[in-house]
Amino acid sequence: MRGQHVFKLTRTAILAAVATILFFFEVPVGVPFYKLDFSALPSILAGFAMGPLYGLATVAIKDLLHLLTSTSGGIGQLADFLMSGSLVVISSLIYQQHKTRARALIGLGVGTLVMAALGALVNYYIMLPFYTAFMPMEEIIAAGTALIPAIDSKFKFVLLITAPFNLFKGVVLSAATFLLYKRVSPLLHEKR
Repeated sequence: MRGQHVFKLTRTAILAAVATILFFFEVPVGVPFYKLDFSALPSILAGFAMGPLYGLATVAIKDLLHLLTSTSGGIGQLADFLMSGSLVVISSLIYQQHKTRARALIGLGVGTLVMAALGALVNYYIMLPFYTAFMPMEEIIAAGTALIPAIDSKFKFVLLITAPFNLFKGVVLSAATFLLYKRVSPLLHEKR
């Protein structure tokens, strides 16, 4: 049992290192303030292979390491921990009940929806107020209006930009997980 625990801790550390590196590679998506990154992918893989706590630990380690280079005073890392953590924990909890492709898809779908909803709340109450220290809310809303003319408030910014972005991110991460998991699964499980 001790050897299995050490194996899982080692895999968690390796996946957290990969997640930390992936966090530096962001893809602009044409939405103000948001960039797509794949740093949650190793955490989802950890959650699927070893359980939700190991997946969440992978997210936590990545975000703690990124505190060293944070330009947001830790607010961005907190937001990432809450949003990525929700996707990881929910999807892996559902998958762990019955490890089938159908359960993986259901878990990833539910996790994506929760991440998008939580992301909207986190952005409305934490991230956007934080950004107003650097840019007035009117400018943030104007950036959204330039993309979608109906945006005229913080609420509409979150509803029409933040929530769809997080849905998109969840779908991309889910597709990547679905395509990769079975291929890397043998590396994530202890050989007996």
